[in-house]
Amino acid sequence: MAQSEQATAQERLMDPKVLQQLGSLRLRARAVVEGAISGLHRSALKGASVEFTEYKEYTPGDEIRHIDWRSFARTDRYFVKQFEDETNLRAFFMLDVSGSMRFQFEETILKGDYAANLVASLAYLFVRQGDAVGLLTFADEPKTFLPASAKRSHLEDLFRVIESTSGGQVGEGTDLTSALSRMAERAPRRSLVFLVSDMLDTSSSALRMAKVLRQRKNEVVVFHILDPAELSLPYEGLTLFQGLEEDGELLVDPDDIRERFQEELERHLTFLEKECRGSNIDYRRVLTTEPLDRVLLDFIHSRGG
Repeated sequence: MAQSEQATAQERLMDPKVLQQLGSLRLRARAVVEGAISGLHRSALKGASVEFTEYKEYTPGDEIRHIDWRSFARTDRYFVKQFEDETNLRAFFMLDVSGSMRFQFEETILKGDYAANLVASLAYLFVRQGDAVGLLTFADEPKTFLPASAKRSHLEDLFRVIESTSGGQVGEGTDLTSALSRMAERAPRRSLVFLVSDMLDTSSSALRMAKVLRQRKNEVVVFHILDPAELSLPYEGLTLFQGLEEDGELLVDPDDIRERFQEELERHLTFLEKECRGSNIDYRRVLTTEPLDRVLLDFIHSRGG
């Protein structure tokens, strides 16, 4: 097969609708990762591998050149500087499985399915390079928590949990505050925490808890999952809107509310992004029509890959 034909086939496979038809979550994750990391160096996700992180007490075998002599002068004890490349990465995924994640418009896939494929792909990528991954699913309360592990068997456990809960549960709301609080309790310092959600709960308490994660030296990445229809409201004529996280229906002509809706949404998105940037949280808005390999590549490149 010619290179151009291979590229075209790969692009077709990465279409979220086509990808969703693959038999299992593991197959989808593998396909995305192999499409994304072709030609990339293995260490791309290691970040700033020579970045100073903390001190530890000197033990025989440590490099003398890393001794901090100022600390010795103050304490009469030897301390050496530790660097990021001395420890493997721990990545925790917070996956929103609330009712609103069941939204889709016409030919798109469920927001919950897209989010599940993204989390599975990232987890597959990290375990492939020897890093540990953990998971917390949440809706109106924290659901299943898996501690971080780099074992292949643990990755299969993670896939099973995701497959059993992805897509969202109609009627279940979102309590992001309690989910972030649980993660802050369970994630060791200096972990990489991914929040994959449609971010309907952006209360002040939730944003405060996200900042607590950062204050505990964790890196936080938000993947804000949206269906394109949520941005444009493309419905025509009288339309019955039904709540996915609570009871209720609204019969309305979208033409009557579209302009105000889009203004309010833009205000919400701008506020959310500003709050994240101000707290050094990596905010990424992702549409359910975007090929997942490109989403992964963008993330890898942002970390120096």
